[in-house]
Amino acid sequence: MQDFSFYNPTRIEFGAGKIASLDQLVPANARVLVLFGGESARRTGTLDEVTAALGEREVQLFGGIEPNPSFETLMEAVALVRRHNIDFLLAVGGGSVIDGTKFVAAAALFEGDAWEILTSMGQNIEKALPFGTVLTLPATGSEMNQGSVITRKSLQAKLPFKSELVYPQFSVLDPVKTYTLPTRQVANGVVDAFVHVMEQYLTYPAQAPVQDRFAEGLLQTLIELGPKALTEPQDYSTRASLMWTATLALNGLIGAGVPQDWASHMLGHELTALHNLDHAQTLAVVLPEMLRQRKAAKIGKLVQYAERVWNIHQGSDDDKAEAAIKHTRDFFEAMGVKTRLGDYGLGAEHIDGIINSLEQHGMVALGEHGDVTPAHCRQILLASL
Repeated sequence: MQDFSFYNPTRIEFGAGKIASLDQLVPANARVLVLFGGESARRTGTLDEVTAALGEREVQLFGGIEPNPSFETLMEAVALVRRHNIDFLLAVGGGSVIDGTKFVAAAALFEGDAWEILTSMGQNIEKALPFGTVLTLPATGSEMNQGSVITRKSLQAKLPFKSELVYPQFSVLDPVKTYTLPTRQVANGVVDAFVHVMEQYLTYPAQAPVQDRFAEGLLQTLIELGPKALTEPQDYSTRASLMWTATLALNGLIGAGVPQDWASHMLGHELTALHNLDHAQTLAVVLPEMLRQRKAAKIGKLVQYAERVWNIHQGSDDDKAEAAIKHTRDFFEAMGVKTRLGDYGLGAEHIDGIINSLEQHGMVALGEHGDVTPAHCRQILLASL
């Protein structure tokens, strides 16, 4: 196991009716900006519940944060923060709203061009507004980590950043709030969480049995409960377990002390920025071929994954690896998330643009060994047609 430093200050309030705890969690004299996405927060009554819990505090609302939060929209929120002297932010939504709120928290106090937060990957953040979250869509784990991904539409660029200054102070997780989610969002959330685990787990053996077993348990939970969430949308136990699994998938715990990959995510970001695919759709397309094209370097963990997660014990190591990759693709398809570029209307003629954008953003040495080049990514996309 590698040396590591683990830090996670986010308080979790988990359970039905926990939105009421906002009255104790948010400072009594705070001037609050509540950030949210579309109209579902209003339609389901969640926004009313949140504002009621905030009581007599001064509250401003900012809606319209996109599924891939845009720099342009978020800078409008930054202007609102400065105009009303907001000193506390509250994200109400899924990972996109929370990611956007992290950016607003940093950008509102940033001196200079806020785009530099993204181009520096957050290394120049010196301070940020405090904020909390009310999670309504389990998927990204953003409710308990220091990372964010922001899109700048004018540049067709989707870039990540991270900083210990943008951990949420708290996150409220009420599984009941996920009952009304559209099937597509539930399926995307399961796939997103699954690939988050895979990016930290399926690299090479690192003598880290605790992290491995934890990751394998999360994967098995998603495989078991993901389909059930689609057929029994109001089963509290299922929704609670999926919500907590998605949080644990990317709160830093299973990635501590082990190598991490993230090549599938970086390539997937380009697909989203250029062709507006859902984040989970890009991961479902990229991951199976990413594993196959890099099978030789990943064979140790692929065999372990095959045996421990999919219970595949017959055949050679190569047979087990291939079977595990097929099971992975089949699982995504069973969740209703397609796994081929052609399923999204993309063909070979689109690949040059994706690779060019990858190079422009400096994503030329990806993966746990830094050996995934644009040429490798081209082969992965061609095999994903």
